[in-house]
Order: sequence, then structure tokens, then C-alpha cells
Amino acid sequence: MSNDYRNSEGYPDPTAGEAICRIAANEKQFLRAFRPIVYICSPYSGDVEGNVAAARRYCRFAVDKGFIPIAPHLLYPQFLNDDDPSERELGLFFGNALMSKCAEVWVFGSRISSGMETEIKRAKWKGYHLRYFTEECQEV
Repeated sequence: MSNDYRNSEGYPDPTAGEAICRIAANEKQFLRAFRPIVYICSPYSGDVEGNVAAARRYCRFAVDKGFIPIAPHLLYPQFLNDDDPSERELGLFFGNALMSKCAEVWVFGSRISSGMETEIKRAKWKGYHLRYFTEECQEV
């Protein structure tokens, strides 16, 4: 590593310069590696195909912003039946457990489904940080 670090008297100090460069590089590496987890809250029921596509877009938005997205409504319908009330409740319960591990809850869209309403109420009750976004991923 080449550097032009000078001490307080103005003389070249390559040892200290090298140490400072390494510290800065380690900090940059840590910042690239650290990504907070966010809970993606958006509609699932109704237009399932369209809502799944939107949720995938919201997750990609979170990744692009430096976060790790968790979207239970993309995961649990893979093996739980959303039309079965007991399995739907189980999926919501699993989602709540995951929400407790997240730094923030991101709510997307202008339509709040019944599942979203349950998630938002729980997030508020637990004091989680909520952020609201439009369907176009603009924060409101």
C-alpha cells in the first residue's frame, strides 16, 4: 500500500500511514458486509400472482438499498395453504417470529390487507420501527 501520510511535524511517516490505510480498508469491508434485516409487509391475497411479483420487487429494492429482506408471504405459501385458516394463522405466527429479528418493518402499497393490518398492529405494539413506501418504492 502506498501512502503519503505525514506526522504532526510534517515528516513522512509510512508506518502510521500504512496502519491508517489498513484500518480504513477494514472499516469499508465491514460496512459492505453489514446489512440490517428488514421485514417486507405487502399484500399477498387477492391478485396473488401480481402481489408476489410486487413483493419480489420490494425485496430487490431492499437489497439495492443495502438491507436483507425477509418476506414471509413469499416463503410460507410455498408449503402452507393460505386458504386453510389454521395454516394461514400458522404462517402469520411464523412471520411474527421473524419480524422480531428485523431492524425495521417496511410497509409497501396503498392497500392494507387483513394480514398486513395484523402485522402492522403487532409491529406498533412491539415498538418496531415502521417505514411506509408506495408501490413504486417511494418512501412516504
